[in-house]
Amino acid sequence: MRISIKKRNVMPRQVADEKSSRVVVIGAGIGGLTAAALLAHRGYQVLVLDQALVPGGCASTFKRQGFTFDVGATQVAGLEPGGIHHRIFSELEIDLPDATPCDPACAVYLPGETEPISVWRDPQKWQAERERQFPGSAPFWQLLADLFKYSWAFQMRDPVLPPRSVWDLWQLTKAVRPDTLMTLPHTFSTVGDALRGYGLGNNQRLRTFLDLQLKLYSQVTAEETALLYAATALGVSQEPHGLFHLQGSMQVLSDRLVSALERDRGKLLMRHTVEKIHLAAGKPTGVTIRNQKTDESWIEPTDRVVANVTVQNLMQLLDEDAPKNYQRRVDKLPLSSGAFVVYLGVDQSAIPANCPPHLQFLYDYDGAIGENNSLFVSVSHPGDGRAPKGKATIIASSFTDSAMWWQCDDYEALKQKYTEEAIARLGQFFTLNNETLIYQEAATPRTFQHFTARDQGAVGGIGQRVPTFGPFGFANRTPIQDLWLVGDSTHPGEGTAGVSYSALTVVRQIEQFEVSRSAFLKRF
Repeated sequence: MRISIKKRNVMPRQVADEKSSRVVVIGAGIGGLTAAALLAHRGYQVLVLDQALVPGGCASTFKRQGFTFDVGATQVAGLEPGGIHHRIFSELEIDLPDATPCDPACAVYLPGETEPISVWRDPQKWQAERERQFPGSAPFWQLLADLFKYSWAFQMRDPVLPPRSVWDLWQLTKAVRPDTLMTLPHTFSTVGDALRGYGLGNNQRLRTFLDLQLKLYSQVTAEETALLYAATALGVSQEPHGLFHLQGSMQVLSDRLVSALERDRGKLLMRHTVEKIHLAAGKPTGVTIRNQKTDESWIEPTDRVVANVTVQNLMQLLDEDAPKNYQRRVDKLPLSSGAFVVYLGVDQSAIPANCPPHLQFLYDYDGAIGENNSLFVSVSHPGDGRAPKGKATIIASSFTDSAMWWQCDDYEALKQKYTEEAIARLGQFFTLNNETLIYQEAATPRTFQHFTARDQGAVGGIGQRVPTFGPFGFANRTPIQDLWLVGDSTHPGEGTAGVSYSALTVVRQIEQFEVSRSAFLKRF
């Protein structure tokens, strides 16, 4: 399936049409690049800075011995008409990358079972699978379907959550419809509450399946995940939505955003670290930049800053200028998860026939979800550009306690132990031996911190518990005027679709300010 947008001849905007505002974007992840490309397309003077070698953040790639590995994110949502990537690429007038739907979106193997729970893209097929796998659970799933329908319709009207200005509140109010109110009674409920309400609290298979799926999106298990968030996270896999496998690699998303940015006279500097955000009169005035190649540093003036970093990293950039209440809120956040990842280059014969693109394995009901007791696995397809002919890639990740990787006595020994355990687990499904296993590499939270600069190598954002999701989460507007936050601290767990939505929200907020300022100046 090829997803594309008709591309028109687009010339860069003339300098005379450019807005006077200078915007510095810190971080060239998908959220930062999306915000930057949209702002440049709308006439802003945009500079993007990132300390890494290549753009894309946790959705970038690296190459080894002819294999191309996706660093973190391995699948994309929002490519369908009306989806967030489709909307953004349409505005930028660039083609979406070629992609194929993931069907099933995931095949989940529970302990001791040889038949997977397949999350089919077709809604009727997925309903039949649920009824077969979890008898008696239909009312619970119907509740999720209803909440997803109401929540998705609300989301498509572009509300701003949580609102932090009169304009934000107006956007939120305009998005509300009578059916939106159907979600209100469930605002403070978790998935665990709903399971108990339907008499399913002790259904081990169902709860475990939900734990595995939700951990990928919400960073926490069913017991803690906010019900309204879960309804959306579990509903986007089915038509007319769906998850997609990109042709080539995840890198094509960031490459196309960079092309649009530079076409519209935006600038991207890789291997440039932002060390501090400078404030005056409660607003950003500049950022300290260090060129990693030359070690030269300077202060770059700016009118606005868009930070595509974790909220913890943002506090470090502000240092003593961080608002005290905001800092206290960040300090109280539960620790985010890290990831241990194994990247394998293999012979195609290692892959079972008709292998789904994404799989989840839980090996022991008594163990935690993570620390190699559970693995989320992504497998390349022949001809998808990730491996030479006759070869394939396997990427297996597991949640892990980030702090452990700094506190251990022998880091390399721990890394080797985790690698061997993960490969042994994978060997129960794939044919991994000296003949089929061609290349292997592993990454830990320390690896992710080194290459992405994310505090403690955290992945996936803030856990979507009731106190931290949606209306109670971190806003794109920070307490500092003209300083915005994008990425998975504001839209956690939804991958590139979520961070892109956060970027679109910020661009709308910045544009609203420009419109208001222009109207004010015309009056006087």
